[in-house]
Amino acid sequence: VEALGCRFVELSMHGSGTNPWHDFLLYRRFKAALAAERPDVFLGFTIKPNVYGSLAAHSLGIPVINNIAGLGTAFIRTNWLTAVARQLYRRALRRSDVVLFQNEDDRRYFVDSGLVDRARTERVPGSGVDLKAFAPVAPPIRAPGAPLRLLFIGRLLRDKGLVELAQAARLLKAQGIPVEIVLLGFLETANRTAISRDEVDAWQAEGILRYLGSTDDVRPYIADADAAVLPSYREGVPRTLLEAAAMGRPLIASDAVGCRDAVDDGVNGFLVRAQDAADLAAQIARFAALDESDRLAMGRASRAKVEREFDERLVVDTY
Repeated sequence: VEALGCRFVELSMHGSGTNPWHDFLLYRRFKAALAAERPDVFLGFTIKPNVYGSLAAHSLGIPVINNIAGLGTAFIRTNWLTAVARQLYRRALRRSDVVLFQNEDDRRYFVDSGLVDRARTERVPGSGVDLKAFAPVAPPIRAPGAPLRLLFIGRLLRDKGLVELAQAARLLKAQGIPVEIVLLGFLETANRTAISRDEVDAWQAEGILRYLGSTDDVRPYIADADAAVLPSYREGVPRTLLEAAAMGRPLIASDAVGCRDAVDDGVNGFLVRAQDAADLAAQIARFAALDESDRLAMGRASRAKVEREFDERLVVDTY
């Protein structure tokens, strides 16, 4: 970022913590930083900057743009945390100049819940994809009878549907369906829904999933896959699916907020009932049974959809 001419100012934050005292201190740190910097505009992403950064900016008369890039754990399960998050959002967004949403479901939820005035909302197609960096690549050539490779990219969290993915892989193995499911991403212990290293090791020992670690460049892994899979419970618009689609890969994803935006069911992939391991296994088996020509057609449809709807230039133009 600094190489682009930006200046970085560090700001300590408990990203997933729920301690009110820590959040009050974060608000104070935001206010001190913004008072020192006096920016023309504050742009917030993710819940804590969107709430506490916006409140601090409002108190200083600084215009605010928010990007609601998915609602995360607090909105997947309705509980006390959901109620608190709604109240915080309502207070933080009521004076914002523009609130950007990455999918229509989240936008409708915020408007219908009275958290933001629809007149001050806009829609952006996720974070967009660099179509030159993520160029189409022919799928790998497999030996006759060799398993197809499905690639999951993301943080290793329960809310990403990884438990269901492991259960689906177990069902597929029992049925003798030749697929290999590999995981690429961070083992994040701080998140409340994190998958543990012991769980990942157990899945590998059972021979149902293989963990590849993490990387700064997903492109070689997408190139080596036949399709991307993401059975997440809720997303903004998942960049991992868009990047895989841009490289010409079919998608298998949950029919959930955000994920469904990336998939035209039966055209560039298959949608799966969220939190349903049996349906996930069935749709993976359905994909594995396709002719190679049908899988190639799905990959081409993925690339065309990203070019049409998710080019990052569309996002840049909105900003």
